[in-house]
Amino acid sequence: MNESTTKQTKQFTGCASLAAMGVKLRQLDVFGPIRQTVRIGQKTVKHTPIDKVYDAFISRLSGAHGLVEINTRLRSDPALQAAFGRSRCAEQSVVQETLDHCTAENVRQMEQALDTIYRQHSQGYRHDYATQYQILDVDMSGMPCGKKAAFESLGYFAKQRNRRGRQWGRVRAPHYEEVVVDQLFDGTTQLNKARLSLMEAAEQTLALDERQRARTVVRLDSGGGSVDDVNWLLSRGYQFHGKDYSSARARRLAASVQDWVDDPHVEGRQVGWVSVPASEYVRPVRRLAVRCRKPNGQWGIGVLISTLEPAQVLALTQPAASPDADAATILLAYVALYDQRGAGVEISFKGNKQGLGSTKRNKKRFEAQQMVMLLGTLVHNVVIWARHWLTQSAGSCKLQHDGMLRMVGDVFHVSGFLVFDALGQLVQIVLNQAAPLASVLLDSLRELLAPAHVALNLGQT
Repeated sequence: MNESTTKQTKQFTGCASLAAMGVKLRQLDVFGPIRQTVRIGQKTVKHTPIDKVYDAFISRLSGAHGLVEINTRLRSDPALQAAFGRSRCAEQSVVQETLDHCTAENVRQMEQALDTIYRQHSQGYRHDYATQYQILDVDMSGMPCGKKAAFESLGYFAKQRNRRGRQWGRVRAPHYEEVVVDQLFDGTTQLNKARLSLMEAAEQTLALDERQRARTVVRLDSGGGSVDDVNWLLSRGYQFHGKDYSSARARRLAASVQDWVDDPHVEGRQVGWVSVPASEYVRPVRRLAVRCRKPNGQWGIGVLISTLEPAQVLALTQPAASPDADAATILLAYVALYDQRGAGVEISFKGNKQGLGSTKRNKKRFEAQQMVMLLGTLVHNVVIWARHWLTQSAGSCKLQHDGMLRMVGDVFHVSGFLVFDALGQLVQIVLNQAAPLASVLLDSLRELLAPAHVALNLGQT
């Protein structure tokens, strides 16, 4: 499907819109810190080790759910390769070998490179702490794998009994939907053990000083809500908003609630202030009990712990609410702020698993799996940044709520032609005018690629 003239060559690609993003990523040199920092001890035959890692990165952006798909999604699409600056693509088995060759030192180098990339391009690193609290959600998710994989073990995997695998820890900045930190753990590690490592890494990535930590709210579920866990965060100066670890203590504290308030948003749920003093914590906290009826008629009870003042919680959940709101509104605002955690970090795990196939690439070597996971972290953030770039134009604002599956599967898969000049430079992208998203993306991509002097048009393919 290639057509040639004396001066220009036109090549078809099923991912013309992704090719446009490739031009932008090259202009920003997003992958540059990885090239400069990561040194994989493998000889170069046709491709350098980092070029092969780059091929894996591009293939994941193109929707590959397994590294074997490099051959069908990227190697068979020379136009897409050229848009990302590659003259050819490594065969998938060679890419696999390079990842298997990675060491713990390479993982550390990759983490360092991702920190640099995040600081250069993210919104979370540039958060204005003076005007708004930064929120960090911390959670874990299971990554099933085979019995022969390193550090696999029986552990907790949602809706999968007797499953073996590893655990995936994440710190996410929900205001911007960016992943701050991803870490891989053995199958038995839960949030109470991973919390310290995750938060120390997030603190380093964001370069948080004492003033910024005081304006950062850490949200955790009960797995990170033990007295020691909460006190560590409080002693570091963070704000905390999460659930108490102990169910027995929750039942005891709920007995001290004098007035229960019905939650109009969740049928059968009631909330109330705990009246027992919280003397076990190193800083003052507020506690409220939440109870729901179980199918057997008994109450399921949890206790939320928060260092935030009512006015601060209202500002985060209901900016238009009056500072002197009634007691019921304040109670429900505390619960709503915690509920937002489930709609954030938990949905991000689901989006990565569905849209990026994050649980479908299981490497036996632990370091290889870490490298694959960290590539996924970069891909996640690049997709979020790409969506932000595209929605700067009023015509593309409808994309602002698109998740990973929609972005990778639809937005990045508008077909078209790439036009190259006699020197092999990309000079024009022609989007398939029959594609539903082509007209939506056109103006945004034109503005995005104007500095690179790449023209964008609609046409027939």
